[in-house]
Amino acid sequence: MIVPPPLKDDCFALPPGVYWTPVDEALTRLRQRLRPVTQVETVPVAKALGRVLAQDVHACRSNPPAPNAAVDGYGFAHAALGVPPHHLPLHPGRAAAGTPFEGTVPAGHALRILTGAMLPEGIDTVVLEEDVAVDETGAIAFQGGIGRGANTRQAGEDVATGDLALPAGHVLRPHDFALLTALGVIEVQVRKRLRVGILSTGDELVEPGNEAGPDRIFDANRPMLLALAEIWGFEPIDLGRAPDRRKAVQGCLQRAARRTDAILTSGGASAGDEDHLSAVLRTYGTLNDWRIAMKPGRPLALAMWQGVPVFGLPGNPVAAFVCALIFARPALTLLSGAGWTQPLAVSVPAAFEKRKKAGRREYLRARLDAQGRAQVFHSEGSGRISGLSWAEGLIELPDGEMRVVEDTPVRFLPYSGFGF
Repeated sequence: MIVPPPLKDDCFALPPGVYWTPVDEALTRLRQRLRPVTQVETVPVAKALGRVLAQDVHACRSNPPAPNAAVDGYGFAHAALGVPPHHLPLHPGRAAAGTPFEGTVPAGHALRILTGAMLPEGIDTVVLEEDVAVDETGAIAFQGGIGRGANTRQAGEDVATGDLALPAGHVLRPHDFALLTALGVIEVQVRKRLRVGILSTGDELVEPGNEAGPDRIFDANRPMLLALAEIWGFEPIDLGRAPDRRKAVQGCLQRAARRTDAILTSGGASAGDEDHLSAVLRTYGTLNDWRIAMKPGRPLALAMWQGVPVFGLPGNPVAAFVCALIFARPALTLLSGAGWTQPLAVSVPAAFEKRKKAGRREYLRARLDAQGRAQVFHSEGSGRISGLSWAEGLIELPDGEMRVVEDTPVRFLPYSGFGF
């Protein structure tokens, strides 16, 4: 089993003097400083759905394994054809998939052959059944114009023995099983699922189902982040909720470090009196408070706790969601061994107007109308959680100043491009 070395405690360190970090710079630094942390195991192909290949997979056999017919028809040696129209006597017997013809077909003769059947010795071309006339003497006739090798498949024309089938880092999907099985692969080396712990902090939080007074809110972040971890193919680990007491937060992190490969937290990551998470990380771990030039979001706490990377997301659900998509997802997929993931982005015309100041990147909740234009949610307020469900993705506005009017091209990041 391959055991990767631990991450360095300073992998999140920023250079002196950096205060507001542009989104692209933050992403570049994460990409450069993180690497896979998961161990490797061998599993049957049938049990590998959603797993990350730890090594390249090469074909154990060719696909197809032998030359075969692509259609129902009649096979013959192309070199024996004369001047069209062609008349060939039928050779006794036939070839079918799984029931090959034993023997050699003489030159100038044709053999009945069915789709998927191995080409017998003496056949290199097949004429389609619908293009053939058969007379009472057992001969066939067809017009000219058919090329050598028509309606046949060559051995290994898809993948040949020893060819690369799937590369390391590939996440196995249902259709990959067809390829691997056809190539004779029965086991693969994969990385163990990345164990992602989700921890909420704050005395104001109440578990769903319990009574909540007007001074309390239900913990909306934890179920959202657990669901994201699961849909991204990781192993979500519910770390519960830590109250606003430093010893309690420290205990949660200590227990989490024994069970997880990465930790996502929400809330308590700023520098206020009740931001105990950042205080514990700064005192007992290695904390770097990245102030990202973006909206929503901005504060993003990145830390190492007993060798486990910690991503401190904002407490506001909208900001936590956006930061999870933009920063946590590519970082976690890299840690899992699947490589750095770029979100799908398409240019679409705007169906809204906005004047944006320079200095930060902005993400607007958006969806497409019937004409393919981007509509944005009626409020940019980070407290409007309903906008996440209303939306089909995010509009990403650049760092510089920008004025958007109707039909201005804007960059749309659909939710589907984030893996859900």
